[in-house]
Amino acid sequence: MAIIHEVRGIKPQIGARCFIAENAVVVGDVVMGDDCSIWYSAVLRGDVNSIRIGNRVNIQDGAVLHTLYNRSVVKIGDDVSVGHNAIIHGAEIGNNVLVGMGAILMDNAVIPDNTIIAAGAVVLSDKVLEPGVYAGIPAKKVKDSDEQVVEMARRNAAGYLTYKEWFTTNN
Repeated sequence: MAIIHEVRGIKPQIGARCFIAENAVVVGDVVMGDDCSIWYSAVLRGDVNSIRIGNRVNIQDGAVLHTLYNRSVVKIGDDVSVGHNAIIHGAEIGNNVLVGMGAILMDNAVIPDNTIIAAGAVVLSDKVLEPGVYAGIPAKKVKDSDEQVVEMARRNAAGYLTYKEWFTTNN
């Protein structure tokens, strides 16, 4: 059974048709939309500030979402994929975004709609990006957003809707 825990009198709120893996952790001020999936060993720690997640978001294995006490929040739009072992620390992510495996998004970074953050990229604190593809340390724009970028992010999120069903249907 997943660890879903109240902290400082605030209980996580989980939308309809969500899958939360047995060893995932969701604590404190976390509000999650519908059709989300929180995968194995993911940690959503809303203990020191809020985490807000839209609809059809997947937080993949080993990812960590956290914030700074009273200084940053995590906001994630709809149709977002957060890759394996990524860290989202007080960043804001728009709609239809793919955050690659092992990427790090620091406090108050802003990731716009229709953007891809490559695996291992680091988006520094307070950085406000334009739509596109970003890679490297620190992350730099390597491609403008186009229909291919939009479709890649959309396809990844849609795939995780299917995977979620494998774990929630007939179990």
